[in-house]
Amino acid sequence: MNSRSIALGLLFLLPSSILAQAPLTRSPAQREFLRKLNDAAIERTRHTVRYDSAYVRIPYPNGDVPDGTGVCTDEIIRIYRALNIDLQKEVHEDMVGNFSAYPNQRRWMLAHTDTNIDHRRVPNLMVFFSRQGEVLPTTTRAEDYSPGDLVTWDLGGNVPHIGIVVDRKSGQSGRYLVVHNIGRGPQMEDVLFNWKITGHFRYFGPTRERD
Repeated sequence: MNSRSIALGLLFLLPSSILAQAPLTRSPAQREFLRKLNDAAIERTRHTVRYDSAYVRIPYPNGDVPDGTGVCTDEIIRIYRALNIDLQKEVHEDMVGNFSAYPNQRRWMLAHTDTNIDHRRVPNLMVFFSRQGEVLPTTTRAEDYSPGDLVTWDLGGNVPHIGIVVDRKSGQSGRYLVVHNIGRGPQMEDVLFNWKITGHFRYFGPTRERD
């Protein structure tokens, strides 16, 4: 295990209160990025998508399953693609050089990468965002979650899920809503604390494209 992996492991063990004590300062470019990401997420709710978790062979890079189908990860992939960020390519390139950091082998008994499916799996995205993005506190405080934040959950029975926080708020709880696809296509709903939160991330795209 390299020093970066050890550091990430230790980061996940830190109390959320410690992580929350050092908020990151956002550059104007980052704030603009989060605004565009937010808008792209809300735009996805205008699409009709039939939930379909079937394995599909897709092109590489910039591959996608048929437009009218998909799962929770496909919405995150499409949202980032609206900002010209190809998670299929980014996850694959990181996985090629760091395969053991990903759960492919121990969870799915895979010995090599697969550009058709790797980026479409929530556990892989969690590793990718923790390696290439920012790991944020997983708390039960609504104010700790901001538009553009990526959140993962365990729906129960070790079934993972992912969504993105947007700037629209619930009229009842006052919490930011989440865009996600849990079976009815991309929806914008007040579900932040409906399930056990397993990850909280922010990702601004590949390092080569950042300020």
